[in-house]
Amino acid sequence: MRFDIVTLFPELFAPFLSVGVTRRAFESKQVDVRFTNPRDFANGNYRRVDDRPFGGGPGMVMMAQPLVEALEHVRGVRDDAAPVILFSPIGERLTHPAVQAWSGSAGAILICGRYEGLDQRFIDSQVDRQISLGDFVLSGGEIAAIALLDAVARLQPGVLGDSNSHQFDSFNPTLDGLLDCPHYTRPEVWRGMTVPEVLLSGNHARIEQWRHAQSLQTTAAHRPDLLDAARIAGNLHVTDEADAFSKD
Repeated sequence: MRFDIVTLFPELFAPFLSVGVTRRAFESKQVDVRFTNPRDFANGNYRRVDDRPFGGGPGMVMMAQPLVEALEHVRGVRDDAAPVILFSPIGERLTHPAVQAWSGSAGAILICGRYEGLDQRFIDSQVDRQISLGDFVLSGGEIAAIALLDAVARLQPGVLGDSNSHQFDSFNPTLDGLLDCPHYTRPEVWRGMTVPEVLLSGNHARIEQWRHAQSLQTTAAHRPDLLDAARIAGNLHVTDEADAFSKD
C-alpha cells in the first residue's frame, strides 16, 4: 500500500519511519510512504502558502492553490483513485475497525493541515473524508498521520515479532472489542508486589479465563461503553461475568 503525505514539515516523519518495530513495514515498502510539500508549488520568492482569513480573526489560513497543485502532482504520480484524507477535529473518530480497513487497502493521500486550518474551498472540492484522533486540537496533522501510519504498519504481516501479537490488542475482535488485560513479567516479586498466582500455574485454560475476566473488569471500569457495544453485538463470551463487573 502507499500513503502520500502532503505536509509542510516532512522532516517530522524521519525518526518515526526509521526506528522501532514498525520500521520493518516502511523499509520493506509494505507501507510505502512518500511526501509532497505544498511550498514547492507556491509562488513568489517566499513560497507563501498561507494568508490572513477573510472577515478578520487570529492566525493564518492555508491557501487553496498550493494545496491543490500539490494534490494534482500526487494524483499524477499515483495514477489511481486514492481517497484524499484530511485530519480535522470535525472528522470521524479513528477506531480499530477503521485501522483494520486501512491496513488492507491500497492506501490514501493524507493532507496535514497547519495554522488555523485550510481554505474551505479546497476541503469542499478535494477532500473525500476527514478523520479525528479525538476531542482535542493539534498544531498540525502530522502527528495524526503518524498515528494512522503506525496503527496500519503494525498490522502488516511480519512486522511484529509475534504474528499473533496484534490479535490480542485492545479493541481487537479477538477480545470482543474490549480492552486488553493486565500483563506481568519477571521478577515474580517487585517492590513487594507479586504476579497473580494463576499466571504462574501453567494451567492455560485457567489463564485464559483469568485474562478474559480481567479484560471485562478493565473495560467495565474504564470504558463501559465498549462493554455495552459488545453486549448489543452479541460478542461477549461470558455475559453473566460482564454483567457482574458492570455492577461493581
